[in-house]
Amino acid sequence: MGTVTLGVSIAVPEPYGSLLQERRAGFGDPVAHCIPTHVTLLPPTEADDSALPSVEAHLTRVAAAGRPFPMRLSGTGTFRPLSPVVFVKVVEGVSACTQLQQRVRDAEGPLVRELQFPYHPHVTVAHGIADEAMDRAYEELSGFEAEWTCTSFALYEQGADGVWRMLREYAFGAGPKLPGVPNVPAQGTAVDAPATTC
Repeated sequence: MGTVTLGVSIAVPEPYGSLLQERRAGFGDPVAHCIPTHVTLLPPTEADDSALPSVEAHLTRVAAAGRPFPMRLSGTGTFRPLSPVVFVKVVEGVSACTQLQQRVRDAEGPLVRELQFPYHPHVTVAHGIADEAMDRAYEELSGFEAEWTCTSFALYEQGADGVWRMLREYAFGAGPKLPGVPNVPAQGTAVDAPATTC
């Protein structure tokens, strides 16, 4: 039996996803191209590879019970000094993301786990880099804005090279498009960067 490292997240769609990924790379974050820009629902979690079918069945049920909801990003925040992270803030969709991640980690499912910190949906744009670069990320993205209708989430696996790759996308159960909120295309898959950068 082998183990896999899994994550569940909402990908930030285009054109926003690639823009933030390139900005993150520009701030000197070496893992910028290892995963599409995202809002985490389940942080990196080890599981037996034999559990993948039950994980996928569980996430299918979670998605079937969900409905599309509006997401809006605006401005920046930071977890410093507790954690060396600068992020773009989720200002609409917080409660929906919170409920969704609770269902993903449900005690009855295969992905139950405790979190290191209380759940706070966000989009990381700098992590563990020099303070000056963290400050620059905080300042330069302070005016960032984006909005879209969130219609799905995805399961990712981290490869031996450190790159996160999508295994499957899970669309929410049928629901009407929310008026006045644009749908935008999904961000492409992560760049296959050399292991030394991930």
